[in-house]
Amino acid sequence: MGDGTTVTIGIVFLDIGGVLYDDTVYARAWHRALREAGARFTDDEFEEEYTRARTEQAGSFRRRLVARFLPEADLRELEGIAARSWHYPPSALYEDAIPCLEELREEYRLGVIANQPGEVRSAMRRDGLEPFFEVWGVSDELGVGKPDPRLFELAARTAGVPPTSAVMVGDRLDYDVRPAKLVGMRAIWMLRGEAPDRPTPEQLDEADGSIRTLTELSAELGRLSAV
Repeated sequence: MGDGTTVTIGIVFLDIGGVLYDDTVYARAWHRALREAGARFTDDEFEEEYTRARTEQAGSFRRRLVARFLPEADLRELEGIAARSWHYPPSALYEDAIPCLEELREEYRLGVIANQPGEVRSAMRRDGLEPFFEVWGVSDELGVGKPDPRLFELAARTAGVPPTSAVMVGDRLDYDVRPAKLVGMRAIWMLRGEAPDRPTPEQLDEADGSIRTLTELSAELGRLSAV
């Protein structure tokens, strides 16, 4: 994993879905949207296609689902339908999120880089997460989304640090790890959410580290930090 060198960490960016919140709400929103729009599929067929997307880590899940189950549909219309039920209830917050953030803020500045509707901040405020973060790279607010490297560059610039002093923590190779590393950030792959159940050695090698829970994050950041 990575190149074996250390880095002085100026800020740690975290994704929201899959890292702080259980992202199955996103999958359920698209399941519901496709059904409402007239797609015909079984629950097993949807789960199989979603699992393949997680395994391959190769592009937009929603585009893949639409191409598979309702190829003639208008993507923007479906996004509007899905958005009506794409909200994080309090129960979606991972139990390890707040303890991890409490530990991290003692040593690191924290930010968010995420493809989310702007309303996600209301959920994070409700659940006590908002005060932990000082930099907000939310796609809906900035008009640029992952995997566009500009979102990562903008977040680092807003934080006032070079990308080489930033670490990204996300659950996608294609949307988090690769674009973060493209701009010079280090990247830790969270192996839950939209990550594969069984990542390959080649996939794991793309990240500078990997974790399965946030309880592991502090130690992993310590490994990356310069002594």
